[in-house]
Amino acid sequence: MENTPTKYKRLPTIAAALAIVVPLGVVTRFYASPPGENRPPLAELQKLASPFRFTQMAVPEVGSRPPAGSYQVHPKLKHIEGWMSALGASVAFGDMDNDGLSNDLCRVEPRTRDIIISPAPGTGERYKPFVLDAGPLFNPGTMAPIACFVGDFTEDGLSDLMAIYHGRSPVLFLRRDAAEAGGQPPPLEATAFKVAALIPGHTEPWYTSAGTLADMDGDGHIDLVLGNYHRDGEDFLNPNATNPDVTATESFSRGMNGGINRIYLWKEAQGGADPQVKFEEVKDLFPEEEARAWTLAVGAADLDDDGRPELYLANDFGPDLLYWNDSKPGQLRLVRLRGETGASIPYSKIIGRDSYKGMGVDFGDINGDGKFDIFVSNISRHFSLTEGHFLWVSTGQVEKMKSGRAPYVDKAEPLGVSISDWGWDTKFGDFDNDTSLEMMQANGFMKGTVDRWPEVAEFSLGNDLLTSTAAMWPSVLPGHDLSGNPPLPFYVRSPSGIYYDVEDLVGIERGHVSRGIAISDVDGDGDLDLAVANQWMPSHYYRNDAPKPGQFLGLHVLQPLKDTGRTQTEVRGGHPTSARDGWAAIGTKAFVTLPDGRKLVREVDGGNGHTGHRSQDMHFGLGSVDPNTPVKVDITWRGVGGALHKEELSLKPGWHTILLGAKP
Repeated sequence: MENTPTKYKRLPTIAAALAIVVPLGVVTRFYASPPGENRPPLAELQKLASPFRFTQMAVPEVGSRPPAGSYQVHPKLKHIEGWMSALGASVAFGDMDNDGLSNDLCRVEPRTRDIIISPAPGTGERYKPFVLDAGPLFNPGTMAPIACFVGDFTEDGLSDLMAIYHGRSPVLFLRRDAAEAGGQPPPLEATAFKVAALIPGHTEPWYTSAGTLADMDGDGHIDLVLGNYHRDGEDFLNPNATNPDVTATESFSRGMNGGINRIYLWKEAQGGADPQVKFEEVKDLFPEEEARAWTLAVGAADLDDDGRPELYLANDFGPDLLYWNDSKPGQLRLVRLRGETGASIPYSKIIGRDSYKGMGVDFGDINGDGKFDIFVSNISRHFSLTEGHFLWVSTGQVEKMKSGRAPYVDKAEPLGVSISDWGWDTKFGDFDNDTSLEMMQANGFMKGTVDRWPEVAEFSLGNDLLTSTAAMWPSVLPGHDLSGNPPLPFYVRSPSGIYYDVEDLVGIERGHVSRGIAISDVDGDGDLDLAVANQWMPSHYYRNDAPKPGQFLGLHVLQPLKDTGRTQTEVRGGHPTSARDGWAAIGTKAFVTLPDGRKLVREVDGGNGHTGHRSQDMHFGLGSVDPNTPVKVDITWRGVGGALHKEELSLKPGWHTILLGAKP
């Protein structure tokens, strides 16, 4: 037996785990076809894949310290060091150098614990890649950056940044501006940013694993949503810690004892050479058990067309949380929603009642009703932990939200996207501009040579009394393998309506343990490019080289600066030409009416998902429309002060910059 491969040595353990799983499948789900079954012939898949082609490119790498292969952890967690090192790879697109294109990357590299700013590959050497320096606010011995967010917090037209961490509360990097003296902003480098703590003087360790930027109270300013994971105050990433407190989840299906989820409302800001911004926490917003969900992904989008974003928290170890937004400026009110039950519907297939491992969320309309549907990643791998991803499809009955009901049904199984692997970030996008959304999903946990799936699967199905004690967890160390050769699914919809993964036919490689996916039209050519953040291995950029993409409409939607005096909405062809044009109007919603009457919907995204964030532009594939024929575009936004505005535009295909009017 000494030469028997590891995975076969553990067959008795696998059999024991499956003996538990199979009966549970009657009330949860263990009924999906194994990968490869019921797939169409190769020729049909090749036809589905033919409109797509991606070219993989390396992202710039710089570092402030030698690369490592895991985080150092609390002595009581040393046996699960691999598990504790699962997060940290992140990527976001933005326009950091104000050239009018979202062609800059803000990337977290866990191997060096650095936040790296760089031009996207192939976009020219516009500035040298550099590492953001948080100074004394960051201790690499006890902290790790998890994700980077791009947003104009000072509302001066220049991109600021926010970093979330394991081991401390968020840090803001505010772009300095010399324009008040008639000059240009300083060159894009580390010293161009002023470093500021979100909470001045705060020293308690937090473990923020996800977040988003959204105007939660509808006052026209951008607020912060933070999803925390491990319990606040504990010293998980300190190998020299002496404190005895190490809290694990109290349950693999009803864990509600993690860190506290928080929302901070924007209060005031100023730009200039010494930029300032103030956010204020909304205290006691969530009930205790909802506040302490183990959150790994956050999404905010206007689901009922009232100009206020609803909030989705994708949670590990228990039910996801969807909230209807009934807020007023300065007064945040969120109402928890739950899906409707039925005799034939397992609880875990009802929104807000599941017991899965939520790790990614994104919004897109796949059924053509003009309402956002919701794609959510869980763990869903055959013969290991088969839960199932969610594709919550809107019923269109948004009025039910007022009575606490979520108007969504899960269609992941019949639409072909319920099974892939250990899922993380998810993203919708029309990559060939044919009006139909494709879907992508990051996957994998850790790559190594010793298979630990049997032990982890068995433990996850065990007694909840054991899970809260970290010493009882099975050993997961660097070099061990948990879903280390995963797919990076690229789902394309077939004429039958079913989605099929064609990653291997479009230039996307599998086998990367990925976390975040970011999307942007990086080169301004009208088709969407993407970047993938990988954990403990190099990350990649994928340039879209689609052979014959359809027509498109791209929108940069900008709120006016305070001193512009602009009251009427202006539309300019092309990309923004100056930082003075305005700041990204996160939450603005747009409907495009096609010549055949169909409607497409998009929203300016502030960073939805796990750790991958698309650009703050809107992109619509228009198919085969006449490039000289305008399409109807209806936009809705909240102006500064909270008034809801609507405007109808007529725009030809191509890129446009929309300068919103500052109406009272």
